[in-house]
Amino acid sequence: MAETRPGEVTRMSRTDIKADGDVFARLTHSYRPELLAYCYRMLGSAHDAEDLVQETYLRAWRSYEAFEGRASLRTWLYRIATNVCLTALEHRKRRPLPSGLGGPADDPEGPLAPPPEVAWLQPIPDRLVHADSGDPAAIVAARASLRLALIAALQYLPPRQRAVLILRDVLALRAAEVAELLDISVPAVKSILQRARAQLGQAAPSEDETTEASGARQRELLDRYAAAFENADVEALMGLLTEDAVLEMPPTPTWFAGRESIGRFLSSRVLTVPGAFRTIATTANGQPALALYQRGPDGVHHAHAVMVLSISAAGITRIVRFHEPGLFELFDFPRTLGPDATDESTP
Repeated sequence: MAETRPGEVTRMSRTDIKADGDVFARLTHSYRPELLAYCYRMLGSAHDAEDLVQETYLRAWRSYEAFEGRASLRTWLYRIATNVCLTALEHRKRRPLPSGLGGPADDPEGPLAPPPEVAWLQPIPDRLVHADSGDPAAIVAARASLRLALIAALQYLPPRQRAVLILRDVLALRAAEVAELLDISVPAVKSILQRARAQLGQAAPSEDETTEASGARQRELLDRYAAAFENADVEALMGLLTEDAVLEMPPTPTWFAGRESIGRFLSSRVLTVPGAFRTIATTANGQPALALYQRGPDGVHHAHAVMVLSISAAGITRIVRFHEPGLFELFDFPRTLGPDATDESTP
């Protein structure tokens, strides 16, 4: 699951490092997407991750002149980012999905539970965290390491365990590098990693559950799902779901398990009129996604939610609808779609 290391700088001497903003930007710019992905895995929030990457670069710039090149520039940046993340996590609770707080609802036609005071897990657009790479295997591995189910499972780990597991199993840093980065011994790294893997194994989905369909199959099902949603065709939509599909809708803690329950909920509460919703295809967390717009009294479709889909060879297995219009800016989508707006995807 290791990611590529674009533009790796293995050793830097003091004569190579000049206290110049242009030089600093040139040397560190290529690491921004992977640092953002790292902070996102740690925090479970795209907005928080962007703030922490900014803080990482600010701290790096302030101490740039003192960098002596004893470690790679990449490892030095990860050391700063890890400290920033661990400090940020000291007084924060984990960001869950609704399924992490309780069981599924029994009555799809009943009232939804009110939103609790919870900081929810957020999706992250692929365009922000995937640097260009010529290695297809590395691209697949990077996307798999950002799947929503895995990010949700990582939130169960204590912050230091989380950091060690990501640094070793996702970013493929050596145990000695992680030990130096965290100022602990190599045996301590190995012990923490062992505990983290055991706990993650209990919370993370199994390999069978995360087996994905091919890219062409995903696009086909996403297109059919979008058409069914826009046409309020619940029967067609249900035909795309697996029997044990799940629907989650933060910020409401109410969620549904099973194709029949999801169909009853959608037909009674959501998909009641054709044309009420419009969609734009995108990708998030290495998964197919849709930006969802709902028609208002003015006849204009307004930003409503971002839906991230998990798709296996058998069909759509999970839908997570993030009802957070503020995400549209993050995904670089407009807040409204006019009556004649075209459907433009962001790859």
